[in-house]
Amino acid sequence: MKNIVKFFISSISAFVILFSTAQADSIRIGTEGAYPPWNAKDESGKLIGFEVELAKWLCIYMKHDCTVVEQDWDGMIPGLIMRKYDAIMAGMSITDERLKTINFSQGYADEVASLAVMQGSSLQGMSTPAGISLTKPNSDAKKALKTITAALAGKTVCTQTGTIHQNFLESGDVGTVKVRTYKTQDEVNLDLTAGRCDVALAAAVAFTDYAEKSGKPVVLVGPTFSGGAFGNGVGVGLRKEDTQLAKDFNKAINVARKNGKLSELAIKWFGFDASM
Repeated sequence: MKNIVKFFISSISAFVILFSTAQADSIRIGTEGAYPPWNAKDESGKLIGFEVELAKWLCIYMKHDCTVVEQDWDGMIPGLIMRKYDAIMAGMSITDERLKTINFSQGYADEVASLAVMQGSSLQGMSTPAGISLTKPNSDAKKALKTITAALAGKTVCTQTGTIHQNFLESGDVGTVKVRTYKTQDEVNLDLTAGRCDVALAAAVAFTDYAEKSGKPVVLVGPTFSGGAFGNGVGVGLRKEDTQLAKDFNKAINVARKNGKLSELAIKWFGFDASM
């Protein structure tokens, strides 16, 4: 009888271990599905984009069974904390503010930001450097911010809510700006083309992708922005306690970088190598 009990307990223990391992090897990755070319949906509703494809390869390298699920942007971090999924890959920049709540993998891509207007806008004549970093602004960056501050005075600037772009516009770096926020980047694009925005701010590739696919004369103006309020690249968002998963993602990103897959996917989706 004792042997039977021992066998039963051993069997249950083995099952629990196997079940736990299976659970650990199966992870869910949240993405927005509305921020092309980072993440989007095709005509059939299937999730596509740079991060959706990158997630597939990272999971192969980690030997994890992964599922990519859709989540509205404004619920992205709360959904992670509430364990609706185990990781975020949604064009989310690594910022000090977000690091107070969640952890990140190393960065896998740069997300330079840009202002955009409709062709013919008076802002097209803005003279600034091609790109500026706000991590430690030099004299050229400071001069460019003054130029942008004057150019945006009295203008309505549209951007997606809860983003690094909204944070920048409200930081005071370009004075007091009239900001109009939207739930999705698609809504920003539509109101810009409809004339309800004088200018918009988002990832540069979000505007160039929209212009190419829609045929609308949306053009970038001013410099591209990075650093400071714009963070330190885009990474995988993770819960603070999931340290092993963070290590797994970091190792997988290193593999993707070394074997060229990261650059390959960036060029495929962005048209240039935006990998970090």
